[in-house]
Amino acid sequence: MDDTSPAAPAPPSALIGWRLLALFYDLWPALALWMLLSALFTLGYTFLGHHDPHENIRPFSLLAWLLWLGCWVVTGLYATLSWRRGGQTLGMRPWRLQVVAADGATPSWRALWLRYAAGTLSLAAAGLGFWWAWRDREKLAWHDRLSGTRAIRLPKRR
Repeated sequence: MDDTSPAAPAPPSALIGWRLLALFYDLWPALALWMLLSALFTLGYTFLGHHDPHENIRPFSLLAWLLWLGCWVVTGLYATLSWRRGGQTLGMRPWRLQVVAADGATPSWRALWLRYAAGTLSLAAAGLGFWWAWRDREKLAWHDRLSGTRAIRLPKRR
């Protein structure tokens, strides 16, 4: 067998438009998870006698910060478990996007959590980390570069 045959070309990086559409789709399962967590959070604190269910949680209180942290972690679990299990979240499936390691393999848990954390910071900076993909020679966003992963576009199935 000849080992000098050329390697298959790497799949193209997903363009920013596809990524933003997938992110918008993923907003809906994330909102559902946030509502569920908020209900459980409120019921738990009400049951313990620490919170009146008829009052809103005070903004910037410890309880509010804990809820925000819980929402961030739950969303991270949704994303990293999806990426690890099949490389795709629900929002990535219709656009045929998949997260892979730079070498095309399944990314490590560390790389996926780093990707999620860097993606959060990219969004918090008015999406600058995502918009960077337009200028990058390989069409990679900040979280792609920092985590050693990439979002690729899968070919159409026949």
